[in-house]
Amino acid sequence: MDTDRRATKGRNVEIMVSDDEENVNRTAEMPHYSVDTVPPLNRLPDSSHRDGSMYRDTHILKKDYRIADRRETCLEAMMLSEPTNCIMRDGTCKNHRPQCMLQIFSLKLAKNPVDAGSVELYGYIAARDDLDPLLNYVVNVSRDDPIIVEQGSLINMAPKRGIKLGLSTLIEYDMKIKTGGHEKDDLQLIDGISVLSKMDTDNCSVFTCRIIGDSGTIDISASRIDYAVEATVEVILSEVHGSFNMSLSCFTSELDEEIQLFDGTIGESRGLGRSVVAVEMGTQMDLKIKVGSEPSGSSEYCCSFEAHNHGRASELIKTDFASISVKVTWSVLPHPWTHVRSKQNRVVTVPLGTSLMFRRANELIKD
Repeated sequence: MDTDRRATKGRNVEIMVSDDEENVNRTAEMPHYSVDTVPPLNRLPDSSHRDGSMYRDTHILKKDYRIADRRETCLEAMMLSEPTNCIMRDGTCKNHRPQCMLQIFSLKLAKNPVDAGSVELYGYIAARDDLDPLLNYVVNVSRDDPIIVEQGSLINMAPKRGIKLGLSTLIEYDMKIKTGGHEKDDLQLIDGISVLSKMDTDNCSVFTCRIIGDSGTIDISASRIDYAVEATVEVILSEVHGSFNMSLSCFTSELDEEIQLFDGTIGESRGLGRSVVAVEMGTQMDLKIKVGSEPSGSSEYCCSFEAHNHGRASELIKTDFASISVKVTWSVLPHPWTHVRSKQNRVVTVPLGTSLMFRRANELIKD
């Protein structure tokens, strides 16, 4: 594993919400928590689930990204892992190109309304991009099965597919703290919509922002990766000997920020589920696996995979506790382009999925 990484860890960037069709100075009111050195991630105005303003088309982005449509994205990971229409040049496919992607490195409960101890957390954090504006859940936890976290704890993430970062990529959230038997008594942690844009971020540079809510805060660390492909990591454990602790994490695109993929106890043969990571072409993804038990300590194993447009790679790691099979599937995000010809014989290329693009294309056609 290459340890000579870029010095980009922990950079703080303030992401502002703006729109040329609305008052750019309009932002939602926020509770006044001390944010230390972490800048706040501003919310769109009128974007609360609790009062129903989320579903009113009061902002152009809420219309364009179909916020009232609560369906999950139908696009999966690995959609172009084995395409049949590649155009190869110098060993690289030129027909399916990497895209600008958003990689979320961590979500952390930064402020807990309870002074000490743990809380039961549930709800969701999801991305909406112009590849498909429907919900791509990064976190999705039911009230019946909440996660137990403390202040400073990381929240496990599992996006369904890679997240495209364009001029506007929406982060939508509604997370609560379970306090008793009835949902009406629960505390609202965070609630709203924020916007990230490739115009406000730097390539391969990690930034951290804070989502401020009524009863606490969550820190999000992420990076824009310009020339990115999608890596889907699948890990299967077999020949398990007893119970042991295991953690799985990765580093991507030569960045020094760690992504936690799994941290828990293994007691039987099982799969760890799929993890989707954005990786810059020309670099590699490094996986770090720790296994062990409390009395004997832990052992660390590393494996690296070079980024590709398509294909698969695998590695088998033998340990005293289990055999660990690692498979990485490479894919680019699909390009859902459509072409519209105007009366002046101009061809306007617009992405499917955002009504704003279609409206602007239609305006050109009418000219």
